[in-house]
Amino acid sequence: MKVVYPICCGIDVHKTFLVATLITTQGIVPSYKKKRFSTFNNSILAFKQWLIDNNCFDVCMESTGKYYIPVYNLLEYSIHVTVANPKWVAAVKGNKDDVKDSKWIGDLFRLGLVPGSFIPSKDVRILREYTRYRFKLVSCKSSEKNRFQNAFTVCNVALDAVVSDMFGKSASSITNYLVNADSFDPKYCISLLQRSLKKKADEVIESIEGFQMTGEQKERIRFVRRHLDFVEQLIADLDQTITGLVEPFESAITLLCTIPGVDRNTAITILSEIGTDMSQFSSSKRLCCWAGLAPGNNQSAGKKKSVRITRAGVYLKPALVQAAHAAVKSKTSSYYRIKYERIAKRRGKKRAIIAIARMMLTAVYHMLQTGEVFNPCDLFQVDIPIELRNKQKEKALRQAAKLLITQGVISPQHITLPA
Repeated sequence: MKVVYPICCGIDVHKTFLVATLITTQGIVPSYKKKRFSTFNNSILAFKQWLIDNNCFDVCMESTGKYYIPVYNLLEYSIHVTVANPKWVAAVKGNKDDVKDSKWIGDLFRLGLVPGSFIPSKDVRILREYTRYRFKLVSCKSSEKNRFQNAFTVCNVALDAVVSDMFGKSASSITNYLVNADSFDPKYCISLLQRSLKKKADEVIESIEGFQMTGEQKERIRFVRRHLDFVEQLIADLDQTITGLVEPFESAITLLCTIPGVDRNTAITILSEIGTDMSQFSSSKRLCCWAGLAPGNNQSAGKKKSVRITRAGVYLKPALVQAAHAAVKSKTSSYYRIKYERIAKRRGKKRAIIAIARMMLTAVYHMLQTGEVFNPCDLFQVDIPIELRNKQKEKALRQAAKLLITQGVISPQHITLPA
């Protein structure tokens, strides 16, 4: 194999130390120099100077949790760092240790067998930390809502079977009354209902009467409610901070919001995951593969096996799938809805949604690369009124009939041309 990096270094990173193997290729047989460093900042800077003194500006390490990030932060501006997925540098089991791991990583990297993972710029990485934390808080908020609703269910309160939103104005007033009042007054409960829910007053009372709620259960519900309010306030404060961080990306956010189904929060999430520089990806297909939206390729002996998507893109993929669901239900643009319906007939609804998410990510790639707003080349063919589509269909039928007549395939008496 051809040597791609004559002088390189393989790094095996751990929490408290790292093992580096410097590989120098002169002739056929490479020479190895091994050294161990601490992961404290002074030691990492000493490691950086050791690389520079040995004229090594290409290093490779695997992405082991968060432990590689401190090393990457101090090396990225002076050394070309390749962060590899562990599956590409996995050593043979039963014959490995820290020194052998670093040597194996260096040998693979020296021959160009290790594809580097995408690492965005510093400002994008900081924004990513905030958006991912917001994702966790939103998940926590959903869990607390479910916990709050289940707390009433176990107390024989079936209010969630009557109201559409347990956190609406009427439902919130009733739940607060049930938790804080010593007794239950049906008439007062009915007075708390608002708007269309007044028509369901009898059902609301029927779902509550006979409930069994002890003082301890009421106290637990108060704890859950206070935690939910705290998480909601935290999300609101976090959104204000994110608004300040995304000021340099406002033009890109406005651009992505032209895609049907993509709102501002989704656009921010997409940019925090992939950035704005699309030169990091060789093509839109590579980006879709990185995001875990590309179908698998598993074929042997002429038989195609599983084509499931990978587990990659644990933050980007849910955002795109959510945007895809919104796009296929959009009332302003039927572009993705028509495509979704066509695919769903053949492949099912779940695969169709993933296909739409991949189409949207492909559009994001080209829009960020060219700076153009959302305007696909087949928009006129898909997103057109039904009347115009029917006229095009009739015109095509007339042209096809005339062609068959001129070729002598059929006679004019045996065909009726559309008016």
